[in-house]
Amino acid sequence: MKPATQIDDLRPERGNWLRLQTLVMLRWMAIGGQLVAIGVASRVYDIDLPLGLCLMAVGVAVIANLILVAVYPANKRMSETEALLALLFDLTQLTFLLFLTGGLSNPFALLILAPVTVCASTLRLRATVFLAALAIGFVSILAVLAVPMQIGGAPIRMPPLIGFGFWLSLVIGIVFLGIYAHRVAEEKRSMSDALLATQMALAREQKLTDLGGVVAAAAHELGTPLATIKMVSTEMLDELKDRPELAEDARLIREQADRCRDILRSMGKAGKNDLHMRSAPLSAVLREAAEPHLARDKQVSFEVEPLAGAGSGEPLILRAPELIHGLRNLVQNAVDFAHSRVWVDARWSDASLILRIIDDGDGFSPQVLGRIGDPFLRARRDDAGSRKRPGYEGMGLGLFIAKTLLERTGAELSFANSSDPFPGSAERPERSGAIVEVVWPLARIGAESGQPLGENQPLA
Repeated sequence: MKPATQIDDLRPERGNWLRLQTLVMLRWMAIGGQLVAIGVASRVYDIDLPLGLCLMAVGVAVIANLILVAVYPANKRMSETEALLALLFDLTQLTFLLFLTGGLSNPFALLILAPVTVCASTLRLRATVFLAALAIGFVSILAVLAVPMQIGGAPIRMPPLIGFGFWLSLVIGIVFLGIYAHRVAEEKRSMSDALLATQMALAREQKLTDLGGVVAAAAHELGTPLATIKMVSTEMLDELKDRPELAEDARLIREQADRCRDILRSMGKAGKNDLHMRSAPLSAVLREAAEPHLARDKQVSFEVEPLAGAGSGEPLILRAPELIHGLRNLVQNAVDFAHSRVWVDARWSDASLILRIIDDGDGFSPQVLGRIGDPFLRARRDDAGSRKRPGYEGMGLGLFIAKTLLERTGAELSFANSSDPFPGSAERPERSGAIVEVVWPLARIGAESGQPLGENQPLA
């Protein structure tokens, strides 16, 4: 399974995150505000404006909105090119209106930040850079070239220093808000993709668990009729000794019944998900989680012991899909980066269960140690990582998925290095690599022993 491919298939394209109806609604709000501002400036404050050209600029926006509403359905999602063109139209229309109404001396010049912010929140970086550069160019033109507003024939002009300060604040605002909105949107998209990968992993593990239950139930339910068929065919075989042609048919029936029994028995080994196997001893659950990686070229050792003062009996824990898949991802990460050996150590007290997964590799990189558990959605730039991790494919989401799933079971995870990452070869201890510690309250994942389980539920 390749998580990156599956996630790319499920999520929409970047531009398709922006609905046409959203831009149309925002444009209607802008049109209403522009008409009110023009009316108040000319009627209340007696500011002389080129009303014909101003109303023409607003009318172009009205016509554009009416065309979009008439041609496209309300639920249309715009491609990146369509969204960029729509935002470019809004930026140009607003710039032209500001050119007619005083340029940067118009306090509403601040609204030129809106198209850039929307672009940074929804489109790719190259589109944001293009629109932001164009907005800075428009602001620079408005700073030196605009039709001045007039009151009683006297033009309204800002002092040069104030004008320069306003131009500089707009340029800084465009750059800062563009970067800020783009970074926040990228973080949100990364987390959304990572959560989607987590849901896919959990759904896959749940399907495997359910399949094991179906197989176990089928083997149990078919055992009685197969035994009856075998018994009857054996009796028929004894009674048909003098009729070899019929005895051969009875022998074939018994052989096929035995074959069905063997097939169901072998299939049942894949998983016993009846009520008796919803919990298992701690060591059995750990080995089940690590099983896909035990046959690789690294040695995986298990140590399961009680802490001082705890009972000697090994605790029973729930075989939840989240627990199995989360532990499996942690073991996979350790095996991927280990030189030759991985240790899975489990200790328990009467109140808690502590699990440590340690390898003899180079440990976590200091640059990413503080960010482990966050989704890393970056493509590899070379094949070095693939050579180090031949059993790995995906988006680097393994630790994030493991952390998310295990936290759902009540666990607390911490990541560290076992030793100094730069020791000499003679000073290097055996357990020299990364260490992942997982701590559960035993009440959250422990299963009560000796309690009645109830009856298995029939298949629907």
